[in-house]
Amino acid sequence: MTSVIDTRSTGATTSAASAGTAAASTTAAPVRAPLKDLQDSRKGPVEKTLIAVFVAIPMLALAAAIPLAWGWGLTWLDVILAVVFYYISGLGIAMGFHRYFTHLSYKAKPGLRIALAIAGSMAIEGPLLGWVADHRRHHKYSDREGDPHSPWRFGDDWKALAKGLGWAHIGWMFEGSKTSREKFCPDLLADKTMARISRTFPLWVAVSLLAPALIGGLVTWSWWGALTAFFWASLVRVAFLHHVTWSINSICHTFGKEEFEVRDKSRNVNWLAILSFGESWHNWHHADPTSARHGVLRGQIDTAARLIWICERFGWAYDVRWPDEARLTAKQTGTRRLKAMTRTARPEPVRRAGA
Repeated sequence: MTSVIDTRSTGATTSAASAGTAAASTTAAPVRAPLKDLQDSRKGPVEKTLIAVFVAIPMLALAAAIPLAWGWGLTWLDVILAVVFYYISGLGIAMGFHRYFTHLSYKAKPGLRIALAIAGSMAIEGPLLGWVADHRRHHKYSDREGDPHSPWRFGDDWKALAKGLGWAHIGWMFEGSKTSREKFCPDLLADKTMARISRTFPLWVAVSLLAPALIGGLVTWSWWGALTAFFWASLVRVAFLHHVTWSINSICHTFGKEEFEVRDKSRNVNWLAILSFGESWHNWHHADPTSARHGVLRGQIDTAARLIWICERFGWAYDVRWPDEARLTAKQTGTRRLKAMTRTARPEPVRRAGA
């Protein structure tokens, strides 16, 4: 049976002709190519030089700290300023850059978000967006090809591991490639406030280094007080915090205890817990990266988690992802008791018949 088209009628067409016209007028939606892990641009000589400066100068200050402290050049004001700024910048990394911005372990009110972004920037470990992109890439490829700072990069014999520890601790920062921010942190790129704080990283570096000197000079009303505060609360403090953070990448992926099942080499290192604000309970972190608490077993001190808990009580933080008891138990390899702040599934209420 054939279809007859009346060419004298302007409004009559066959269903086949209509379908063909619609198909012809419709273009297929373009298929977007997957984003690459690395940016096309590489780290240039200026960027590598700045990294070297911010690594080497605080390290030299740390090396000179012992002889300088031996009888002169250190006051209680210097100690107090160093501890205060260590906690501000260190918690900015542990509580802010890591648990909040990278893993979204909780939600924060605007004021807390800005404070965390600035405090983390004051650790001088790189701009917010770069830090988050590198760390999200690390979790995607943890201890496998593609991990930017795995100590197992060169093999598992003692020579390769010694080389890998140096790579994971410092060496990886001088590698030329840069992690794609478009792929690994598009959420922060789209956030104008966070992107602005990340772009103004040099300003927060200046604040971190000069604020202790300014306070020391004003309190003592002397240039010497400003100088010693700058040495101890700026240079030595930054160097010490850097090595604690870098130790999470190197030591906590090589030594320590595996108390939860993971697919990589992440381990718990107890002697780093207080200095790292709980970040060295790295084994559970890799077992459940979005957990707001890393030290989940009895006796595991986690300062960052406690501060998140305090912020939650004041209403500054909400929707906190506390560890789940069932998930903990399923992944636990030992028999140690779980810590507080563990979420327990609530049983369904029993309903009476006819209610």
